[in-house]
Amino acid sequence: MNFGSSFGISASALTAQRLRMDVISSNIANAETTRASVVDGKAVPYRRKMVVLETAEGNKFSDILQNKMNGDVKGVTVQAITDDSSPFKPVFNPSHPDADENGYVYMPNVDITKEMVDMLSASRSYEANVTMLNASKAMVSKALEIGR
Repeated sequence: MNFGSSFGISASALTAQRLRMDVISSNIANAETTRASVVDGKAVPYRRKMVVLETAEGNKFSDILQNKMNGDVKGVTVQAITDDSSPFKPVFNPSHPDADENGYVYMPNVDITKEMVDMLSASRSYEANVTMLNASKAMVSKALEIGR
């Protein structure tokens, strides 16, 4: 592995973690949104979004092996941003404008505690990749000093 690929790995991870933090922020901001969209004249609550990451090398063993043998390491990419399929939370509030005939309002499937834990994880991953990027820069700098 050369220095260029270590910079590429860090850069791809930084981009992925930043996107993860953006999606988590959107989830937190919409945790009380009961009218994210309207389907058939009915308000539908916001549905939690999740980021799916995968290696940039592909999923086939032969591709990964060939890349490793060539010294080509690619990092991580965002495969998709998916909706969480867990059910909405019913809350009894008959005075709410979005309440159904039984007085229940369906709230988004966003759990603030889970989102904060995910945000902390993404933030720590981002910090770790910044540290790795700085360490790689320091190694390149020291290698250049040896050549003087």
